[in-house]
Amino acid sequence: MIDLETKRLLVLLMVSALIFLAGLLIGGTPALSRPADRDLLYQVSTYTSLSGGGYSGLVPVGEVMKHGDLGLGTFDGLDGEMVVVGGEYYQVKADGTVARPDPSTLVPFAAVTPFETDLVIPRITAGNLSGLTASLDAGLPSHDSFWAIRMTGTFPYVKARSPPKQAVPYPILSDALKNQSVFLFYNVSGTVVGFYTPSSATGVDPMGYHLHFITADRKAGGHVLDIATEGATAELDDTPRITLVLSGENSPSTAQ
Repeated sequence: MIDLETKRLLVLLMVSALIFLAGLLIGGTPALSRPADRDLLYQVSTYTSLSGGGYSGLVPVGEVMKHGDLGLGTFDGLDGEMVVVGGEYYQVKADGTVARPDPSTLVPFAAVTPFETDLVIPRITAGNLSGLTASLDAGLPSHDSFWAIRMTGTFPYVKARSPPKQAVPYPILSDALKNQSVFLFYNVSGTVVGFYTPSSATGVDPMGYHLHFITADRKAGGHVLDIATEGATAELDDTPRITLVLSGENSPSTAQ
C-alpha cells in the first residue's frame, strides 16, 4: 500500500512531467537546455540600409558580443571599421588608431558568428584581392550559404581603409567614402576576417567577399581594399542560418 508521502511525490513528478511536455508543445526545448546555434550569423541591419546612409546605431556592442567571436561591422555614425577576432572587438578609426569600443557603443551594422572551422583551404598565393577571392571560390563546396572566413599569417601587401565619423544628415555610403583614410601595409602579420555572401542574399550583405584586417599587434587595420598572399591558409565556417536585427528594440527575424 502506498503511503501519503509517496503519493505526494508521485503527484509532484506527474505535474513536473506535464509542465515539461507543455513547454515542448508550446515553445520547443526549454530555454535552459536549448543549445546555442553555432552555425548562426547574427547581423545588425543590412548592407542596403548602410549603403543608403543608415549609420544610426541600433544595438550596443555589448549585445553583439553575446552572439559571436568573429566578424566585422562599423559604429554609430560610420565611425571607423569593426574587426572581431578571437572574441575581441576592435574599432579601427579614420586616423589609423585602434580602440576597444565600450560595450554601450551603438552599432548600425555588424555581422558576427561563433567561429568553428569547417573547411581549410591551404597554400593560397595571390597577387591581389581578386586572386584571393578566386582561390576561395574554387575551394568552396557550396556557393549557396554564408561562409565565415579567418586567415592569420604574414601578408606581402594589404591595402585597407576606414571612414571618418559622419554628421547628420548622413550622406549615402559612396559619398561618405570619398573622404576615407587609406592605409598601406607591407610584409605585415595579422588576421583577415569576414564573410562570403551568396547571390541569393544580395542586399543583406555585399555579394561575394567582405573582409576586414587587423595587425598582429592590434594597432592598425581596416576594411580590405586589396591584399596579396603567399601560401596563406584560409579557415572557413559554414554558416547557413542568419538572425537579422532591423530595429533598436533588438527584435530579430531569423532565416535559413
